[in-house]
Amino acid sequence: MNKEKKIYRTVTIIAMALIVLPSYFAPREYLEETIRRMEFPSYFGLELDILKIVGAVIILIPAIPIMFKEWSYVGFGILLLSASLAHFLIDGWIKGIAPLVPFAILAVSYYYFRKLNYTK
Repeated sequence: MNKEKKIYRTVTIIAMALIVLPSYFAPREYLEETIRRMEFPSYFGLELDILKIVGAVIILIPAIPIMFKEWSYVGFGILLLSASLAHFLIDGWIKGIAPLVPFAILAVSYYYFRKLNYTK
């Protein structure tokens, strides 16, 4: 396996872990209170959890077509930028920066994804 592929896989696994795992390790009450405070519907957390898992599976499984992976990257980008804006407006700029960390890692993953799949 070449260096770029190793970097891509490592960064992608880190990005998916940072995006998906907080939903399962943060206290459920905290997550529900955050959704309520931001005035999202109560089912929004479940919807996010399901879509995060689907997106992570699409990105992590090599056999899935590139087009689906592209759309998963777009979905995660929108999710993280929207989360940043929502937290910034409701909780202040410090909590608004937190979603930008996985976004930056996701951007590195996407860079290597494009480099491995579109430069030949």
